[in-house]
Amino acid sequence: MKTFLECKIYTKPFNAELISGLLWELSPLGILEEQNHLIVNFDDSMTEQRVFSFLESLQTTGQYESFSFETATYSEKNWNEEWEKNLNIIKVTDKITIKPSSKTYEAGAGEIVITIDPKMSFGTGEHQTTKIMLSFCEKYVTPNTTILDVGTGTGVLAIAAVLLGAKYALGIDNDEWCYENALENIEQNNVKGKVEFQLAEITAIQAKLFDVVLANIQKDVLLTIANALYSITRNGGLLILSGLLSTDEEDIVKTYTNLGMNFIDKIQLDEWIGLVLQK
Repeated sequence: MKTFLECKIYTKPFNAELISGLLWELSPLGILEEQNHLIVNFDDSMTEQRVFSFLESLQTTGQYESFSFETATYSEKNWNEEWEKNLNIIKVTDKITIKPSSKTYEAGAGEIVITIDPKMSFGTGEHQTTKIMLSFCEKYVTPNTTILDVGTGTGVLAIAAVLLGAKYALGIDNDEWCYENALENIEQNNVKGKVEFQLAEITAIQAKLFDVVLANIQKDVLLTIANALYSITRNGGLLILSGLLSTDEEDIVKTYTNLGMNFIDKIQLDEWIGLVLQK
């Protein structure tokens, strides 16, 4: 029988948004925020030592002063049911609201309501980086534009882009669970035909060019795939990046401007930033 690892993580100071965002690098099945700690669940490929080493590295880089964690293992558990108990309706902007299918919400005039059941994928609207990306989508997505969403997770950004008027959006992810979850969310939002998802790396779609490229991914990946993101953005098109801490800005801007892009916009929420560059 398959087993799972559950970690309760405590930090001083406790910054749930910051720590949970960083923990997604370990590809957890899900993260629940409690009053003074996080509950993080992993599949059986994760070890206590790896979690400890990761938390220790965050302490070393000054993300918090100290940490402690408790672990437990368990057999099959309905993680989706546990996750759904903690899902909320999130008003991201005056125009964009995200809700789970289990809850009802009456949209106001001109409001876009996106129904997202995240299962084990990233992109519920809770995290600051998702809010940043959606705010940029509202500002920069115009009618008839084509969109690429790299590391699409739940597909929320691609879906939002089409609901905001984009002609077509393609979301790609190399995680099979994210791919399956994103397909479910297409059906939830009635955007089939305008939004497509592929289980693929960015190198698989280099023959296409897009008006707006979205990538809400951590810094090391954005640096690694910088040339690919640049080459797939149409001349005059926009590259919108997040998944970044404020301390990442200098390296990211330098890398992409060296490729020939112009830095044109920025949003910061707490420690997290989003950047817009134009080719």
